[in-house]
Amino acid sequence: SFDHVINLVWNFWDTMRTDMNGLPYYMNHQVWEEHFNDRRGIGGDQLQMALSAWGLLYRYSGNERVKANMCFLADYYLGHSLSPSDSKWPDIPYPYNTLIYSGNYDGDMVIGPGYTQPDKAGSFGLELVNLYKMTGLQVYIDAAIRIANTLSTNTSPGDSLSSPLPFKVNAITGEVGRLTKSLNDMTALASSSYTSNWSPSLNLFLELDKLGKGRIEDYRKAFDLILSWMKDYPLRNNRWGPFFEDVPGWSDTQINAMTFARFIMEHREYFPGWKNNVNGIFDWVYGRLGNRTWEKYGVVVINEQTAYEVQGNSHTARQGADELLYTSLTGDSSRYKNAVRQLIWSTYMTGDDGRNSYPNGEIWMTDGYGDYLRHYLRAIATDPRLATPDENHIVFSSSIMQQVDYHVQSNKILWDPGDNVPGIRPQIRYRTFDNTGFEIIRMTEKPAAVHLEGKALKETLAGEGYSWKALKEGGVLKINRLNGRQVIVYY
Repeated sequence: SFDHVINLVWNFWDTMRTDMNGLPYYMNHQVWEEHFNDRRGIGGDQLQMALSAWGLLYRYSGNERVKANMCFLADYYLGHSLSPSDSKWPDIPYPYNTLIYSGNYDGDMVIGPGYTQPDKAGSFGLELVNLYKMTGLQVYIDAAIRIANTLSTNTSPGDSLSSPLPFKVNAITGEVGRLTKSLNDMTALASSSYTSNWSPSLNLFLELDKLGKGRIEDYRKAFDLILSWMKDYPLRNNRWGPFFEDVPGWSDTQINAMTFARFIMEHREYFPGWKNNVNGIFDWVYGRLGNRTWEKYGVVVINEQTAYEVQGNSHTARQGADELLYTSLTGDSSRYKNAVRQLIWSTYMTGDDGRNSYPNGEIWMTDGYGDYLRHYLRAIATDPRLATPDENHIVFSSSIMQQVDYHVQSNKILWDPGDNVPGIRPQIRYRTFDNTGFEIIRMTEKPAAVHLEGKALKETLAGEGYSWKALKEGGVLKINRLNGRQVIVYY
């Protein structure tokens, strides 16, 4: 069922109708309507979520249309959303199209033109780094560097009422957004000065540091300030704050909390007590946003946020995927059953035609597409047994995939003259960005051979090579690369 909904969701997005201004519907609106156009513009992280999900989907499917859509999203958004270079907050994207059919993104959904959301700029910058790794196009890394420069320049220590970067700010003037004229209305003020959605920005700084690109020292200082603040405040008091652009007041959101929980698990070196940290976040989510309506069916699902306590498809799927990651890291299987059932429950939101609706019937381009599909791909990467046994899929890589080909045909042009090996045929071929790393592939049968840069790898559990674990149907192939980027798997 997971593979099925992945394909349904992508196909609906890929074949969505063109809007009256010549753009795909999802470039103008955040909610799908079949017979008319919803009057709301895009969601604040709508395109970033799609880029995040499609990068994982390309690895899983090898579908070149996925990669092409990623480039389209990034190219158009870069060309129609950035604040002027002479602004107080230059070269970062606006999250919303205040004139719906203008084709331009120029402000914030609630406050209006000129206001931006720095946390969404950080997530876009991170996706641009990944797209640079995938395509090698310099324009993406240059734009990511400019975003990181703006964010790092404006990072402060923060405090209990203000995060190191504000949630909403006027990019031109630098004024923090205010939804009321009353300075005593701390709720309205805090909703613009505070958010904890800084995990993407932290990853942006880390990635640029690894690549050695941009103002590295500035990124390191900003990283330290944000990370210290995350540890001192939201991780201690569970004040996770707003994420969604359409909520005018304060709200604590599951996405902020759980995105940081995943950051902790993926960067355990910064968190000596990471298990307690993650469990503390889990406890807060279930205590404040756990929805037990379906508990009689054996599953506890997750509400979106405190200001909108409605069970969500992407939010419940996120919880399941992240708890599977915790299970894999700790060996604690007590959360496994509910996590898988959360993912199963969320599949029921997807119709046969790929329309992925919220419980109230609305089909969000965020919750139903980018921020839905990626959680299934992450869950499968954590536990390959959840992938379909009927097809071959690269479910995990420690590197960004530049090229993936499944079902390689003999008449296709191969990368190297030595790709053809007598008696066996290439079945999977891929190229990574990093020269060292590892991949996990769910396969229908054990391969006859695995080649790295044209040389056969040994079947071994240590060092460079590959290992095979048989399952009831097919099995799991793990490839460890120490000095190479191009791999061919033969049958």
